[in-house]
Amino acid sequence: MKTTETNVSVSQLLRIAVGLWLGYLLVLAVIDWNITPPNRQFAYGYYVGNGLTALIILGLAFWERGQEWLGRAFLPFIIILMTVLPTVSKYLLTPESLPGPIISVGAFTILLIALVLTAWQYSWRPVAFFCLGTALISGGVLMLAIGPWDRAFFFELFVILIQTMSFAVVGYFINALMTQLRIQQDTLEQANTQLAHYASTLEHLTISRERNRMARELHDTLAHTLSALSVQLETVKAYWNVDSTAAQTMLDRSLDATRSGLQETRRALKSLRASPLDDLGLTLALTRMAESAANRANLTLDLAVSDPIPSLSPDVEQCIYRVAQEAVANVTHHANAHHLKVQLTANGHGVSLLVQDDGRGFKPQPTVQTEHFGLAGMRERADLVGGQLAIDSQPGRGTTIRLTIKDVDS
Repeated sequence: MKTTETNVSVSQLLRIAVGLWLGYLLVLAVIDWNITPPNRQFAYGYYVGNGLTALIILGLAFWERGQEWLGRAFLPFIIILMTVLPTVSKYLLTPESLPGPIISVGAFTILLIALVLTAWQYSWRPVAFFCLGTALISGGVLMLAIGPWDRAFFFELFVILIQTMSFAVVGYFINALMTQLRIQQDTLEQANTQLAHYASTLEHLTISRERNRMARELHDTLAHTLSALSVQLETVKAYWNVDSTAAQTMLDRSLDATRSGLQETRRALKSLRASPLDDLGLTLALTRMAESAANRANLTLDLAVSDPIPSLSPDVEQCIYRVAQEAVANVTHHANAHHLKVQLTANGHGVSLLVQDDGRGFKPQPTVQTEHFGLAGMRERADLVGGQLAIDSQPGRGTTIRLTIKDVDS
């Protein structure tokens, strides 16, 4: 086996295969018991031997430490158990020298499971070795059971030959299919790697273009403003003692240009600054915001934020953060509270935000009052992302704000 993931998949497949094997043996035993004539002994040894072999393999499939100890030899060891013991028991653990049709079918099915495991995990050469090995083992045990140069021996030898040819054909097609699947998987992995490199290149290119854009904006605002201001101040200095009125007018224009340039510079710098969500992500941004607010207002904070949370769209993250920010700000500024609870939970159905305090509360009104200016904005944000905002508050009993957003997969 090549990787840990392969070990896990082989173990899971073995558990399923052994479960089917045991069920198949039970069905065969019941059928064989019912059709066995009174003058023929039931093949107890065959069914007991195969059952014990299946249980041993099942135990190894669940024994992780044993798998680690065997390492790459784990699957070959399992295949040998599934090949040698059923073949030996087919001829040596039956009451008669030649097995009946039911036992022959059972042995063929078990060998077929071992063949599938070999062709699924290895190349064509081990598959060919498996087919040749089963033929040699079957022929050798057959000679021990009935001896050579017997008519029944040649008939059974012909059956072994047909079985070997069938195994070779089936193993070849399974192995060819698995080879194509591995090639496709490698191709997909290469495509994913190339796509990741392309995304990284695109990200760097986007950042570079944004930096160039902001450099141009700063050049067109701050640099031009300072350059023009420098010229105007030099002119004011020259006119100051010659024409004070003209100098005053130029100074007023310089102040207007300074204010205008300052506004443009602030606008450019604001677009450069990332929001807390961009810098930290929703979980950490919400945590820092709540802790900072609680420290400033001297509140006891009960914070519970699920981490990790499902992938959310930028609009949903923005809504959750802004609603929490507004609700916490209302607590620190208006509630006169001692305790603050902020909770963000997520499950398979959606995400829920809870902000609760033990402050003075208020009586909710059908229409939003001016003193509760933030509630209207919170409701609007919730509506924009298809969420529901519930506000529960009574005078003297604190306030509970709950935002629920369903179907939040990005």
